[in-house]
Amino acid sequence: MTSGTSRRLPDFPWDSLADHAAKARTHPGGVVDLSIGTPVDPVPELIRHALGTVADQPGYPTTHGAASLREAVVGALTRRHGVPPLDPVAVLPTIGSKELVAWLPTLLGLGPGDVVAIPALAYPTYEVGARLAGATPVRLADGEPAPAGTALVWLNSPSNPTGRVQDAARMAQAVADAREVGAVVASDECYLALAWTAEPVSVLRPEVNGGSLDGLLAVHSLSKSSSLAGYRAGFVTGDPALVASLLEVRKHAGMIVPRPVQAAMTAALTDDAHVAEQRERYRARRELLLPALTAAGFTVDHSEAGLYLWSTRGGEDAWDTVAWLAERGILAAPGTFYGPTGDKHVRIALTAADDRIAAAVERLTS
Repeated sequence: MTSGTSRRLPDFPWDSLADHAAKARTHPGGVVDLSIGTPVDPVPELIRHALGTVADQPGYPTTHGAASLREAVVGALTRRHGVPPLDPVAVLPTIGSKELVAWLPTLLGLGPGDVVAIPALAYPTYEVGARLAGATPVRLADGEPAPAGTALVWLNSPSNPTGRVQDAARMAQAVADAREVGAVVASDECYLALAWTAEPVSVLRPEVNGGSLDGLLAVHSLSKSSSLAGYRAGFVTGDPALVASLLEVRKHAGMIVPRPVQAAMTAALTDDAHVAEQRERYRARRELLLPALTAAGFTVDHSEAGLYLWSTRGGEDAWDTVAWLAERGILAAPGTFYGPTGDKHVRIALTAADDRIAAAVERLTS
């Protein structure tokens, strides 16, 4: 029997890649999987050490998170992203960022009749979250204001999948437009630390929010910057009243980040050196893969920041490009996973080990 909730959801997109993945795996040199942006590099030692320092503590952790963790978040946002110091009370750890994205409309009390505005090309979970709540997702082109009746607007700069960066003026306009219709703004900033040719800005900065955090939430993840995807480590911050409301609901629902993960997050957010080292790994892979794609006849659009090269091969259908790459043992994600207007692009991730990136380069240029 299929539940009513599951019937509201789209098919899980990655399942449709199975045949192409099988084809790519037949390559004599093995598959180069550039489809899913999962980290492959080791978790830094200082984080692994921190994980074990509280392993003997049997009691429940707090949903709000340890004060030391929330203070570490505030410090990291200021040092790394120029965010004015926040009140640590307005910081809430989450079980990775996907969990928060998926459940935010529900946690905010949205439902039938409410509109959730998402980018035209967007992380699929924005739409899933709206549908889980029974709300209506609406895709907006760049710069298009949210329609009347919108209760939640998702911003995402740097973008997944395109790597596009919205400057402070564009971000500020999007915030103003959302406030005009009374919508909460949720800014997905998971790729903020990975700038290449343009500098992204947080919605928490005054030049974006006009000096007020009212109605704003910033969603962050440590999966990419600290290679902590397996730890499920994220946080949300912004409007103190909104964060307090989320906290109350999450207390009832048992949405608690485990204490060892909180300790690991605190260590990761206190140390900037490992973030710079990880960024350098991704930069080096990008500098190999981007010219190889160009040499193979691809055009890489946007991709000013983040972990992906948004690529088109002469404007052909995305699934034809996926098949062309699979013949060469390379697996990519079709742009249609992220919205109908992605039908001529594929998303190619930088998240493969150096030897696999080198293999992809050789296959693309030989």
